[in-house]
Order: sequence, then C-alpha cells, then structure tokens
Amino acid sequence: MIVCGDDALAHRLAGELHGVYGERVTLLVPVRPDAPRTPIARTGRALALFGRVTAAVTRTTTTAAAGGDGVGDGGEPTGTLRVVEAAEADDRALVDAGVERAAALALVHEDDETNIRAALTARRLNPRLRLVIRLYNRKLGQHLETLLDQAAAVAEPGLDPEKLDAATTVLSDVDTAAPGLAAAAVAGTTKVVQAGGLLLQALERTPPAGEAPDPGRCTLALLSATARDPAGCEGSERSGDEGPRLLPDDRTVAAATGRAAITLEAVTPAAPSSPSGRFGGSGLPVASLFSRRLRWSLGGAAAAVLALALASTFTTGDHPLHAAYLTLLDVFAIGDPAVGEPTGRQVLQILAGFVGLLLLPVIVAALLEGLGTFRTATTLRRPPRGLSGHVVLLGLGKVGTRVLARLRRMDIPVVCVESDPEARGIAVARRLRVPTVIGDVTEEGVLEAARIHRAHALLALTSVDITNLEAALSARSVSPDLRVVLRLYDDDFATAVYRTLRTAHPEALTRSRSVSHLAAPAFAGAMMGRQILGAVPVERRVLLFAAVDVADHPLLQDRKVADAFTPGSWRVVALDRTAPAYGGPYGTGAAAGGQDWRLAPDRVLGPADRVIVAATRRGLAELLGRGAATGRGTAATAPDNSVRPERG
Repeated sequence: MIVCGDDALAHRLAGELHGVYGERVTLLVPVRPDAPRTPIARTGRALALFGRVTAAVTRTTTTAAAGGDGVGDGGEPTGTLRVVEAAEADDRALVDAGVERAAALALVHEDDETNIRAALTARRLNPRLRLVIRLYNRKLGQHLETLLDQAAAVAEPGLDPEKLDAATTVLSDVDTAAPGLAAAAVAGTTKVVQAGGLLLQALERTPPAGEAPDPGRCTLALLSATARDPAGCEGSERSGDEGPRLLPDDRTVAAATGRAAITLEAVTPAAPSSPSGRFGGSGLPVASLFSRRLRWSLGGAAAAVLALALASTFTTGDHPLHAAYLTLLDVFAIGDPAVGEPTGRQVLQILAGFVGLLLLPVIVAALLEGLGTFRTATTLRRPPRGLSGHVVLLGLGKVGTRVLARLRRMDIPVVCVESDPEARGIAVARRLRVPTVIGDVTEEGVLEAARIHRAHALLALTSVDITNLEAALSARSVSPDLRVVLRLYDDDFATAVYRTLRTAHPEALTRSRSVSHLAAPAFAGAMMGRQILGAVPVERRVLLFAAVDVADHPLLQDRKVADAFTPGSWRVVALDRTAPAYGGPYGTGAAAGGQDWRLAPDRVLGPADRVIVAATRRGLAELLGRGAATGRGTAATAPDNSVRPERG
C-alpha cells in the first residue's frame, strides 16, 4: 500500500493500514526541510506536522523491526512501514515508492489538482492499481472516477474494473466527517449515510429511565454509560466498560439499563437529487423584502381604505366596487371635490385624503426597504439582535462549509465567524443568507457579535487547535453552560482538553472531534477494496458500513445471518440489491433496486449475495484484511507480496 500526502490524514491512514490491517505501507511525503532543494517557504504548522509523521513512522518501523516474529511471504517481515521522500508525486517518486508492484495507492494531498495529476500518472504506470483519491469537489470526483476506470480498460483490454483490482474510489474526508461534527453539536439528530445509491438511516434513541434499549431493533451501538453526564468518559477506545459498545449482541443490549442506543432504522435506495428551481438557493427571500413594522403599516392602511369604502357604501348607497373606486381616488387625491354632495360623502372624502397623507411615507419607506433588500441580497447578513438558540460555527474552510450546509439542511439556525473574507465558505453563507461575522475569533467582541451568550452550541472548526481551544475558553467564560464541540488533531491533547473542560464546567457538555480520525477508516477500507459506503461516528469511535461479496468469505458464505453476526466486530444489516449483477429479487421482502431490510436470522447467505455489513475498524480488517486480499482478484492480478519495495 502506498500513501501520498503531507497532512494529518496521510499520517492516520498510514497508521490505520499498518496497525489495523497489518499491511506493508510506503508513505510518500514531501522532502524534509533539511534536505537539499527544499523550498524555504514552509509554514510552521506543516513542519510540526511532518515531525509528528516522521516520529510516528520511525517508532512504528523500529517496533516492527525489533519484534522479528512476523514473517510474511518470501521471509520478509509483515506490516513494514517505510518513508519515501520526494518533492512531488511524479513518475520517479511513484516508481521509487513501488507503484508498479503496489496493490493500492491513496492520494490524500489537500490540493485537488495535485491528487488528480498524481492519479493520472499512477494509472499510466500501473493500470491494475487500485486508486483512492481525496477530492473536495464531488462533481469532479464522479467524472474523474469514470475517466480513470476507462483509462485502465483502454490500457488493459481484458481488464474488468468491477471484478479486478483496477478500481477507482473518490472520497472526501470532509464529507465523511461533516455528519459527525454536525450531530455532535445538535443532540438527537438522525445519522444518515448516503453512498453508492444507498441511504442508511440511524437514529439515537434514549430509553425511559431505568429501562434498557429495545432488543427488537437493529442496535448498532450503545453509547457510553455516562454519555449524558458531563463528567463521564470521553467515549474513545480507552474508555473501558463505561465507553461505547459497538455492535452489541441482544444479551448486552438487554443488560444496558439506562444507556442510549444508536439503531438502524431503514436501508433504502437513495432518491435521485431533484434539480433546484430557477431561483432555488440563490433567489431573494420574499419574507425579508419588507420589515415586520412596514408590513403592519401597509396592512393598517389597507384596512383603513376598506373601512372607508364600506362606510361610503352604507352612506351613499353606491355599489361596493364603485364606492371602493371613489375611495381610492380620494386617497390618492385625484378625485373630484364632493361639492354639493351629502355631508357624509364630504366627511368621508376628507378622511380619505388624511389616510392618503399617512400612506405617502409608508410607500416611500417600502420603496427604500425594497431597494435596500435587493442591494444587500448578495452581502453577508449580520446576526439579528433577538437571535437565540443557534449554533455558532467558527471557520468556513472546507470542513466548516460542509458542516454549515448540513446544519442548514436540518433547519438549524447558524451564525458563522470567519477571519478571512475570501474564505471558501463565505459564498455559501451569502447564498444561504446565514448571518456571518468577519473577524478574528481571538479578538475581543467577535464572539459577542455572534450572540454567543444566547447560543445553544459552539462548533470550533478552524484548522488550528490553539485557536479552537481559545475560542472554546472564551465562549465558556461568557456562557458556562454552552455546548462546545472542538476540532482537534492530537488525540492525547483532545483527551486532556476534554477532561479539563468538563472539570472546570461540569454543567456543560464538551466534545472533541478530529476530521482525519473520522475519515481515515473509510479511506483505509477503500484501499482494501471498493466496498466502503460510509461511516457513522459513535462518540469518539467510528462504525463503518461496507458492501461485501459473500463469495470467497468463509466467515459469511453458507452461514445463517444470525451465525454471521460477530458481536463487537461485524454484523450483516441488509442484502444489497442495487448491483446490476443481482437481477430479480428473491426471498421475502425483496424489492427490485432496493435491499432486503430486516433479514430473517435463519436466512442462509449464498455465494451470489452481496450484503451490507456494519463493522468496526478491526472487524472490517478481519473480514477484508490480508487473509482475504489474495482472494479478491485472479492470480494474474494479485499483487506480488513476496517482493518487498526497494528503499529509496
């Protein structure tokens, strides 16, 4: 396995492949600052991150070499991890990393153009190579995936991308992490995984006091015993028995009194996205065209005109329409004077003229407000004075933009804070008419301008850990009971921050999330094959959903659904019927183009089945790891594991 990248995701992905899947990994990183021909203009953050990557790789390699017990094919140690340094991922660098003999390549640079260029080069060097590409642009990713698979088919005419290892998977770490970040800020939301034409809906359910979760439901996870307690465990793998339990069996669920559970509610085909209307998303909101005070003024004037028209009808005996016509002429001062007419008609004409005088400034105000609304339709809104119960979102980069869009789809009020007026998410905030404060969150008065004292939660999603921490501390000083979600890279640092904040503010809820930690398992699973559908965060752990062919998997094939369930590792949740190879439905509950939802426990899984599996990281590694890697393709396409890549 080859991982190309220079950030936290590359570090975690290499560790995931090496530590969980036991694969031999080559990490292709930029040249160290002390190496020759290294650009001088490198930021301090990049240098610090590279130091952590190198240190982690050195420790892992030293440990593997010192063990000396694991021996792979050809007498080579298994699970080795090495570093290849290069200025860029060009032909020479990829060849030095062993791309011609590699089974899979992950391109996880932050720049989409760099990943695309390297993907085209790698596909030319090795048409059978499995590619996993990190792209922020989802539409471009769909086209690129098709293009690279077609390129492999042209280079190797007999190659079937669906059956062999020449598959291309385009993923976005931001899209993988955004649901977890949004759900952490808003309790009780539905967790949705949508990928590959599937829609998996999971819901967090809290049982009544003193009762256990319903064992009749498909329980994916039990939350921490202290999930509702601010002084509880942090929900990581080191939380022990008090931490979350992934894929528990019925006995464990029945004994989990008082614990909230995440249950799978439905697995359905994803509906095609309908195109928005002509003015969808970017149109002018009609409700904000006139202020509430102006609308009341216009309504009062209309009521006065109606009352005068009715009074004229009863006084003069005219037809209602004719009386209304004369009243409007009098209001706009274009009617004939009521000389020689009854006194009642003359009084009504005077009153109509007075209403017309009052209506004139209202019409002028309406014109000015309408003009101002049109002029400000493309500008950022300021937070309203009476706003409360909203979510304050710090940072409108890649992560913040996706989280903002998701929160708005959930109809949750948001106020954004961004220091860069040219940030990626500013245009999205302007289009969605989201109130935004431009300013450095560490400066005095910025959080106050975002109405932090009346907010429901704070989402600190900038790329700098210290900035997120400082913002959280500043917000807690204003509102001690504020719900805080921090984006932090380092796990140890996140744990220390979490414990300190919960001790200082025991009445408030604090959560820490890492984008790379949430996304790395999905990228690692994709490198083992094109089966990963998505991930659902469970506190600080991750539950993966994968599509697995039952054939050549002895842990699944010819077994009943109940027997194929391994608590804490994996569970078959549905039968995938979306693949073209699986033609007509069979069995009860099947539907063409859908899934057999709620499979019978005694249903036997056949070799022609493709199932949807919920699995932990290590459970998926056991199901699709080294033991199954050689069986996914033919002998001609399997990577030569007996050849160890040369060190460069």
